[in-house]
Amino acid sequence: MTAMDDHATEAEFEQLLRGADLRVTRPRLAVLRAVRRHPHADTGSVLAAVRTEEPTVSHQAVYDVLGALADSGLVRRIQPAGSVARYELRVGDNHHHVVCRSCGVVADVDCAVGVRPCLDASDTHGFVIDEAEVTYWGLCPDCSTSTTSDHRS
Repeated sequence: MTAMDDHATEAEFEQLLRGADLRVTRPRLAVLRAVRRHPHADTGSVLAAVRTEEPTVSHQAVYDVLGALADSGLVRRIQPAGSVARYELRVGDNHHHVVCRSCGVVADVDCAVGVRPCLDASDTHGFVIDEAEVTYWGLCPDCSTSTTSDHRS
């Protein structure tokens, strides 16, 4: 599977749903649009964004749609340690994430070198490895600036 374009059109979303043997429904399309607009959003944020288009959609419906989309590989579910699950459209590549320890903001980080360098484990213990998940932790620019400012006070 290739990474889903962050600028996918409505027709492309419909085609992706059909290609994954999922019915095209208004809630599914609304969730895909919400995840496109808010990469790394948690379920509550996706729900709030969906409700701007579909005010009557339930929390359970959004939760179920996110589960179906993640299970089908149309969205990626990530859950950094100590964080709630978050969702993004960027799937099918070997990218990683950087997470701010202070505010929790998440950003994508491309794999450092080569096509699959992180999949070459020093010892596989007999596993057939098909994915690696690397999370970098630190302070985002806003939080590191405010921390520096706090120390100057």
